Amino acid sequence: MVAKQSVSVSLITLGDPNTLTGGYRYHRRMAELAPRNGARLRFASFPERRFPLAARDADEVWRTVREQAPDVVVLDSIAAGFLATSRTWPEVPVAAVLHQPPGGIDHGPLRTRVQAALDRSVYRRVSRLMVASEHLAEELARQGFPDTVVVPPGRDVAGFPDPVVVPPTDVRGDNRAALLCVANWLPRKGILELLDAVALLPEGAARLHLVGDEHADAAYRTAILRRLNRDELAGRVVRHGRLPGDEVARLYRDCDVFVLPSTREPYGTVYGEAMAAGLPVVGWRAGNLPHLARHDREGRYAEVGDVPALAAELCALIDDAGLRARLGAAARERALTFPTWEDSARTFFATLREIS
Repeated sequence: MVAKQSVSVSLITLGDPNTLTGGYRYHRRMAELAPRNGARLRFASFPERRFPLAARDADEVWRTVREQAPDVVVLDSIAAGFLATSRTWPEVPVAAVLHQPPGGIDHGPLRTRVQAALDRSVYRRVSRLMVASEHLAEELARQGFPDTVVVPPGRDVAGFPDPVVVPPTDVRGDNRAALLCVANWLPRKGILELLDAVALLPEGAARLHLVGDEHADAAYRTAILRRLNRDELAGRVVRHGRLPGDEVARLYRDCDVFVLPSTREPYGTVYGEAMAAGLPVVGWRAGNLPHLARHDREGRYAEVGDVPALAAELCALIDDAGLRARLGAAARERALTFPTWEDSARTFFATLREIS
């Protein structure tokens, strides 16, 4: 098959493509960069309904795709399972882009099992699987899908605020260091365990800054607020909630250590952002973090669930400014080797041209 020089793409997703999460941001960046790669990307969305009711809209989604008349269709992993029972399938090639493993993440065990079976049945029908990280590629290989193309999220070239123009803020208070965690309040993000670790730190060691959507999971929010109200965390934690990008960048610049003990991070864009800001990163030895930052070179790990060990890794960085500087400099240097969005878009569209 001769690869086409230009390509028209329909990307099937779920809900509003402008949603402010990593996977949606990835797709918007691909759409923005499509013209530079001789391509055009348009969205066709399933309406958001309780799982698995969105599957009833498959015919309408395919109708939208036919009207767009693409050369190739891309299935977002968040919506792929809804097409498992569809009798309609386009005559043009179909690829999938995976930001999560079959079955998704943040779901209960029953939904995960059902969705995983649906997802895998769809992935067996597509011409190419693109995954967002080496970690996902390894997980897919274990599930019988060894031939994947890794197309990670890109890093933004824009720098962090100039301290002359935007003066540093007092993020430490009376403490020796400032810790930063950027994460929505979801159980897999490990925020409760992080608070337990911070409670184990000596008095005056660090102030923790929490950035992210506090309403992502109602039950988890209640548990976090209850934990924050305990005396041992009084004055140690600052809640920022959701912030615009420039304010998050300012915190990356001003804080000393980034910490996110997530148990399941398919890529971990925030780790890369923190590294680009020159912060050592701390978390569990889990998900994609070991592919981004190496232990004692750009960051430090603890085994999943070992809260005292997590506190010890934080203490080591809090107490040793030289260690922070060494790991932070290495983190910034390594972050510069990560692909830019331009790099990722070139790989993304080149992969689609190969099958179109």
